[in-house]
Amino acid sequence: GGQHRNVQPFSDEDASIETMSHCSGYSDPSSFAEDGPEVLDEEGTQEDLEYKLKGFIDLTLDKSAKTRQAALEGIKNILASKMLYEFILERRMTLTDSIERCLKKGKGDEQRAAAALASVLCIQLGPGIESEEVLKTLGPILKKIICDGTASIQARQTCATCFAVCCFIATDDITELYSTLQCLENIFTKSYLKENDTNVVCSTPTTALHISSLLVWTLLLTICPINEVKKKLEVHFHKLPSLLSSDDVNMRIAAGESLALLFELARGIESDFFYEDMESLTQMLRALATDGTKHRAKVDKRKQRSVFRDILRAVEERDFPTETVKFGPERMYIDCWVKKHTYDTFKEVLGSGMQYHLQSNEFLRNVFELGPPVMLDAATLKTMKISRFERHLYNSAAFKARTKARSKCRDKRADVGEFF
Repeated sequence: GGQHRNVQPFSDEDASIETMSHCSGYSDPSSFAEDGPEVLDEEGTQEDLEYKLKGFIDLTLDKSAKTRQAALEGIKNILASKMLYEFILERRMTLTDSIERCLKKGKGDEQRAAAALASVLCIQLGPGIESEEVLKTLGPILKKIICDGTASIQARQTCATCFAVCCFIATDDITELYSTLQCLENIFTKSYLKENDTNVVCSTPTTALHISSLLVWTLLLTICPINEVKKKLEVHFHKLPSLLSSDDVNMRIAAGESLALLFELARGIESDFFYEDMESLTQMLRALATDGTKHRAKVDKRKQRSVFRDILRAVEERDFPTETVKFGPERMYIDCWVKKHTYDTFKEVLGSGMQYHLQSNEFLRNVFELGPPVMLDAATLKTMKISRFERHLYNSAAFKARTKARSKCRDKRADVGEFF
């Protein structure tokens, strides 16, 4: 949903891939699905993965909803951790049919798992006729679930994210893009304050859905033509600030980040862009950046203050605090809100597999202007790794060194105090 995601370098722990038992086969997909992408065997062959995937694909037809869900999650976890383009290309119709069936006939968690898999499937395929066909088949079903008030909120959230991500990757039809934007708008604008209402925006059971819809709507806005961006800015620039008064911290943060991105887009179109209510907006942002309200949780206040300091700098000073993401031997610098928002969205979909995809996925490398994948041989990769035990020893030694330095510093201060 709308949680703030700090962009930080990937740790070795994120990158580590634990050993998966080969004797378990694929009769129990839940054993794999629960562990996530880290369980893939580093030394495992392409054949092992393909064999595992074939088993999971078969299990998406199982009578048990739990088995189907676990199979969907198993496929998603493998595709999030490994590029298997050729294998997927040959089976995209089978996979699409399985996802479609689970979205239509499944409930709650199964629909959520199916939508999450659809996102990763499109990320694997990249832009082109294949992913367009996936979106053409699944788009109407995803849209129906998003707008279905009787469906699970979590399923609707995941479907909203999936619909936007697939549209971001696959759509070559501008009317389809505008239609997706409108669908998401119809969801999150329900949180806007009414014209005569001056109260706080109260959270409801659907607030999490509104947050997800707002965030992916903002993502799609970054690929819209300038004229469409101008239209959306005129409509939403004066309504979005009302969400800053929400009693849900994640909604406040989502609204603040969306505003920062909208300002960046507006100034990209017109360098001398003027916002009429700048004074009242900056007052609201400053209040949130220094919020000390007693009834709010300390963790929420700390997270909120950190985010809104950056948002205030963006709106007032046109400044963005550059952040660095490390993956393998490479680094990516996130130096604007558009890049940050795009990174955050794909990181949410791929999880710890984002590191691998930044290294190997041509589509993502094109999105972030990283150039062709850097080819590394196995020996080079091995020298770059550090075992958990070695990392523990290194961290332990560093901690002791810092403690010793602090102790010496304290001793010097004590000596100076006694002297005077």
